[in-house]
Amino acid sequence: MSNLRQRAAAPSRSLSPTLPGTPGLDHPAHLDQILVGDCVAMMERLPAGSVDAIFADPPYNLQLEGGLTRPDQSKVDAVDDDWDKFDSFEAYDAFTRAWLIACRRVLKPNGTIWVIGSYHNIFRVGTILQDLGYWVLNDIVWRKANPMPNFRGKRFTNAHETMIWASRSQDAKSYTFNYEAMKAFNDDLQMRSDWLLPICTGSERLKDGEGAKLHPTQKPEALLYRVLLSSTNPGDVVLDPFSGTGTTAAVARMMGRHFVGIERDPAYAEAARKRIAAVTPASAEGLASQRPKRAEPRIPFGAVLEAGLLTPGDELTDAKGRHKALVRADGTLEVAGTTGSIHKIGAHVQGLDACNGWTFWHTQKDGAPRPIDDLRARIREGLGLAS
Repeated sequence: MSNLRQRAAAPSRSLSPTLPGTPGLDHPAHLDQILVGDCVAMMERLPAGSVDAIFADPPYNLQLEGGLTRPDQSKVDAVDDDWDKFDSFEAYDAFTRAWLIACRRVLKPNGTIWVIGSYHNIFRVGTILQDLGYWVLNDIVWRKANPMPNFRGKRFTNAHETMIWASRSQDAKSYTFNYEAMKAFNDDLQMRSDWLLPICTGSERLKDGEGAKLHPTQKPEALLYRVLLSSTNPGDVVLDPFSGTGTTAAVARMMGRHFVGIERDPAYAEAARKRIAAVTPASAEGLASQRPKRAEPRIPFGAVLEAGLLTPGDELTDAKGRHKALVRADGTLEVAGTTGSIHKIGAHVQGLDACNGWTFWHTQKDGAPRPIDDLRARIREGLGLAS
């Protein structure tokens, strides 16, 4: 995807995009803002159950010992900042437990959380997630198209990071997963759990006044685009407790989602604000995604008769014309003295336990069989219920 940054003069700090579902005078003060402070303390100020999704990119606790150099002895710009240093695994675990508890409080019952990490920390994070009651839905491998080489030649090149996607609890069944949208995004193939994407480079990478990387672990916008497209909807609230330079918030703003970013470094927070304010939200029409059939309003087969799209006594067939059924006035079908719903009779003639009658049964249109699901779609359109 094209990067979201626009070369424009930095506007004011006010970030009030026109988003689907934006509240009016009751718009919470924390919404669509980058908050500066400790993430646990700041999350304690947020209302419980107020967040639809969380993307967390916590410190990895890389445990680097000394600087890294290339074969030509030039220094590698590695992550050696104080925020990534912990005295022990126990200290890191306590830190992880604290922020995950805070996240779980603000997450809606049907909300989900994404946590990204490397082999240094992701297994510890996963254990604590499960200990706290989260339910792991997937682990996603972000395979880097252009990873940093292994300069010492003593290990495999670290070419991926892992994201854990989890619901708030095992009982949370109504979490958002835009399966159809992700399949369409992936050229009508199911989206797999290994994503090949480049690391953040070029004009997307924020630089300081001397041209150096502003933040050592800035994530690519393409990664967040895929995360938010798959697990959120326009108008949802997305929290990033380790906001950094605001990648999550910038992508959320463009995609019509609300955001709450928390960052303890004022310099990172200010850079994020400027970056986010330069992003233009996409139009509501452009943000529309394919909806699953199960999310569409239910239309009974009898409504097709009420609308005059079929008449009692009409004949329905399967796509190849091998099976025929008579339409009755009460919305049932009859085949050789056996009556029942479009689904029951469709299963009966095939000798199956179940059948989707809307796609199995067909009517003739312009000399060709058309599924009766087309008639249901016409009714939805007439009622203004089409997706």
